[in-house]
Amino acid sequence: MSNPGPVRAKRLPVSTFDLPVQEMRRGYLSDIYFWREKVVLERHGLHPDVTMQVFQRREAILCGTDEALAVLHLAAGRYRDPARAYRLFDRHLELKRRLRHLSVEGPRDDIRRLREERNDISEELDGLWESGIGALSIDALHDGDAIAPFESVMHIRGDAAVFAHLETLVLGVLARRTRIATNVRRVVDAACGKTVLYFPARFDHWAMQGGDGYAAHIGGAHGVSTEAQAEWWGANASGTVPHALIAAVGGDTVGATRLFHQAFPEERLIALVDFTNDCVGTALDCARALGDPLWGVRLDTSGHMVDRSILDMMGDFDPRGVVPQLVFKTREALDREGYSHVKIVVSGGFDEAKIRRFEEAGAPVDGYGVGSAFMRGSFDYTADIVQLDRNPCAKAGRWFRPNPRLTRA
Repeated sequence: MSNPGPVRAKRLPVSTFDLPVQEMRRGYLSDIYFWREKVVLERHGLHPDVTMQVFQRREAILCGTDEALAVLHLAAGRYRDPARAYRLFDRHLELKRRLRHLSVEGPRDDIRRLREERNDISEELDGLWESGIGALSIDALHDGDAIAPFESVMHIRGDAAVFAHLETLVLGVLARRTRIATNVRRVVDAACGKTVLYFPARFDHWAMQGGDGYAAHIGGAHGVSTEAQAEWWGANASGTVPHALIAAVGGDTVGATRLFHQAFPEERLIALVDFTNDCVGTALDCARALGDPLWGVRLDTSGHMVDRSILDMMGDFDPRGVVPQLVFKTREALDREGYSHVKIVVSGGFDEAKIRRFEEAGAPVDGYGVGSAFMRGSFDYTADIVQLDRNPCAKAGRWFRPNPRLTRA
């Protein structure tokens, strides 16, 4: 797996992340046993000086460190008056639930009043919170670093009572973002420098888009499909004419593409050409009608269908979906009529293995759109306390692993 280059010297600021801070501080999002660990330590006045070590077991592209650091910066600490804070937090949750209900059909005055109360409670909770980040020293690798199995990616040192409840959140962030970044990097490597577009928004929960889009950027993706996916790294979303627009204008691909261009003349114009299951014919129709403004065509034939353009070629290959033969035939047809400037983007069931097959076949693809393949697999992280008062103290089979690549965060 390739390394993108030098370590990123600048981390994302804490303000990048829209974190549910009150829920994180109270342990509402954490495995209950970690929250109870924190409570036990606090109630007994224990403040052990520990070193927690974070690692995972596969070769991967690390991502999520900046987000995990933001969690620690905003949610490591303690309540000055725990009993009062717990009561306020319970009311905070109750108000959130009531506001969700009222937002559907409630009186606006009631909504305004409850929002003001919720904001007041949040401010009071902030006043009761005593940050513990100053009691910690954190060393970490950077997003985008290639990591080895069992390599330490983060060491957190300090008072266990101020961050015990955050283990779930730190590990979950790293696992999710590393999975996306690693899957994207593998696809980017397989594409041999060609454009890779990140299109999995429809295959996962919308709330994941911001961080996942950033992880895709870390992995090397050239474009994302939603504005939320582009926010953290300051880019713009991109996309082609959808099948839905073609259907909405009566199945007229040329007409839909022309309307799209009129509405968004500054956008790169890419026609989706498989609506009638004739990619070659539709690509030529679009090129003839639109000329120079047409940047490219996208082939997206269903894996359950055979495009009519290649019916005369069948016999020694699986013809279903987008196949190299369909790309070759589209390229030849466009070039033959003088449309060599029109690029070809392919999508529909592409993953690392399928892209490698296309590249090995020399298929004249200019860009790959990839969706659900980016969501597959798992990169589970583990965190262990491995030192107490800087002396070895760990469960059997675990020990402190220094890593000279770690930098102070």
